[in-house]
Amino acid sequence: MNITPPSGIQVRIEHGEHRATVTEVGASVREYSVGGRDVFTPFDESELSPASHGAVLLPWPNRLRDGRYTFDGTEYQLPITEVPRNTALHGLACWERWTVVEQSASAVTLELHLVPVPGYPFDLVARVSYALSDAGLRVVTRTTNVGGVDAPYGVGFHPWLSPGGASLDECTLRLDAGTRVTTDERLLPTGTEPAAGDHDLREPRLLAGIDLDDAYVDVLRDEDGLSWMRLSAPDGRTAAVWMDSSMDTWQVCTGDHVTPAYRRTGVAAEPMTCIADAFRTGERLVRLAPGASHEVTWGANLL
Repeated sequence: MNITPPSGIQVRIEHGEHRATVTEVGASVREYSVGGRDVFTPFDESELSPASHGAVLLPWPNRLRDGRYTFDGTEYQLPITEVPRNTALHGLACWERWTVVEQSASAVTLELHLVPVPGYPFDLVARVSYALSDAGLRVVTRTTNVGGVDAPYGVGFHPWLSPGGASLDECTLRLDAGTRVTTDERLLPTGTEPAAGDHDLREPRLLAGIDLDDAYVDVLRDEDGLSWMRLSAPDGRTAAVWMDSSMDTWQVCTGDHVTPAYRRTGVAAEPMTCIADAFRTGERLVRLAPGASHEVTWGANLL
């Protein structure tokens, strides 16, 4: 009997020295490497994604307080998936089986028709395309409302940048953003403040002794309109994630409080359209009209 791994079918793509594996469950990037060196911290195909590694986070990223929100006058209750903090975490799509709809040697597209549920009775179809080239990994996600009413929506992604075999304490992190989102003890937003001290990552900062699980806004962009997060190892090689103008929010996490096997084995570099609790606050929330689509683009490479 053929036994399918917990993450489902494994789709492998390659271009030159670039190699990636995308999973059926969650449409997750289970591994991405260049020249045999990890850009993303990988997980084994026999495992569930350990800390949302490589996952697509929709129709909301990050946390939703008490799993409860009101939209257009109706209150909804979602399952609590982060029990210690009593939140609904990272949407609905990361544990669904996506369908491969296009595939070539260097690219793959997967699709999910998200089933309406009592806590999110909206009808969405999402497509995510992964493509490798000399420029690295490029990811385009397009979600369409195929239902008859407006839908609240946000999207994010959860790659973990790899330190390339070094200790995270020996690495430096740079993030193109000037404002940090402050949080309460449940990691739910309370406001913003200028990035300062250990939270100011606009210049490379050594990660020794630094514990991060923070969102950032007021992103900075290069001449190409891209905002970057860069994790540099002691040998100077840098694992990097970028997002274009379709997203304007970062989440960064050093993994100090995840499952022990993956603790501080990478840095979550999460491009997002909104911060936590957007379904409740409305901040940066997308209102997706019937028939409308929403598209975002991000990517990664080894520099």
